[in-house]
Amino acid sequence: MAITAALVKELRDSTGAGMMDAKKALTETDGDMEAAVDWLRTKGLAKAAKKSGRTAAEGLVAVVVDGGTGVAVEVNSETDFVGKNAEFQGMVSDIAKVALGVDTVEALQTADMGGKTVADVVTDKIATIGENMSVRRMSKISGGTVVSYVHNAAAPSMGKIGVLVAMDGGDEAFGKQVAMHIAAVNPASLSEADLDPAVVEKEKQVQMDIARESGKPEQVIEKMIVGRMKKFMAEVTLLNQQFVVNPDLTVAKAAEEAGATITGFVRLEVGEGIEVEKEDFAAEVAKAAQG
Repeated sequence: MAITAALVKELRDSTGAGMMDAKKALTETDGDMEAAVDWLRTKGLAKAAKKSGRTAAEGLVAVVVDGGTGVAVEVNSETDFVGKNAEFQGMVSDIAKVALGVDTVEALQTADMGGKTVADVVTDKIATIGENMSVRRMSKISGGTVVSYVHNAAAPSMGKIGVLVAMDGGDEAFGKQVAMHIAAVNPASLSEADLDPAVVEKEKQVQMDIARESGKPEQVIEKMIVGRMKKFMAEVTLLNQQFVVNPDLTVAKAAEEAGATITGFVRLEVGEGIEVEKEDFAAEVAKAAQG
């Protein structure tokens, strides 16, 4: 695979590594971005294992809460301009209300919305607004109390990031603080028990490779890994993270002091995980000139 300047820049931006190190990492991993990040971390050349954060798709996330149930729905559009369109916003709001009555995005597509299916309503809106749209994801949560928060709100209860927090006890003000923390910090799971085992195993392997690069004996490495994995859990699991409102407390400790038990959360961000093929600008100009 050709290692382009754009690819090197993306890896540099996501890891803080130097240009030559980023290029070597991509060469060693045949252009695999994720593997290149791990290669840099193993060599101690990555400042942080950040994701590239490319959110190519636009649109809105809407949240709706009814009693002890909440739902977040992501509806994508091609441009951010459409996300500011009142007609589009109205449709997204209505779709989110319908989502309260179903459990999957597939069921949502076929659910009734004013005499038409949600899928047909979206198709009609594509024709009137003139831009491709899709209902991409939904996530539902229930609990004693469900609190919602929207970051970068474009309209009431919809914006670029939608968060729902389910908890027993506590009050809405505390729930809102936790939701804001989740929007900002983006934890991978509620606790260690909920974390994907594959994520844990991959991190453990990366840490083992880093430790072996230092030349330390295996028995020392094993002790080092225990500490490093504990630190990793404190970074990626909500209950073990330092609470942004009061960094002296973990989220779990802050919940305890607030008389709350956090039982789950949902965080949807517009375009998360979607990438579009980006063409080198010079190549694009050359292609246009040839046409």
